[in-house]
Amino acid sequence: MTRRFTKFYAAIAVSCLVAACGYELKVVDTNAINPEDSKAFQQELKSYSMVSDGNVQTIPTLTAVGYAVVSTQPGKSDAQRRLMAIRAARMAAIRELAEQIHGLQVDSNTTVVDLMVQNDTFRGVVTGIIRGARTVRINPTGSDTYEIVLEIDRDVIARLIQAADRYT
Repeated sequence: MTRRFTKFYAAIAVSCLVAACGYELKVVDTNAINPEDSKAFQQELKSYSMVSDGNVQTIPTLTAVGYAVVSTQPGKSDAQRRLMAIRAARMAAIRELAEQIHGLQVDSNTTVVDLMVQNDTFRGVVTGIIRGARTVRINPTGSDTYEIVLEIDRDVIARLIQAADRYT
């Protein structure tokens, strides 16, 4: 295995654990801690080290939902548009999984003239590789919309973590 491949799996494992476990990274001033709070602080440090070490006992299942409208899809027939809506909903769900695992990069720009906002733009970009996602269900929701639910289960995440541990 190449070093680049190893770093990729290690990054996925850590980001899966941090993003899915719901931990917030905080900067803590250790001089400002009360003696009564030291046990809570030690427990919090222990939980952070478990996440960073990859020794978390409960590995979460990541779930994502994607939606697409049939009438806005290209196609010559209604059946083609339905299939394209299912595909678009699947891509939206995959994008949501990528946001959970890799995070979302947000760029913004605000133009102010004479103390008044003239232009305010936001742009979100997600880049990443999703492997092991399975389709849980495909549902028509309403007369013109499809919903797809994807998940990456604990076993797949555990295998990614084990692979990252083997090669690091």
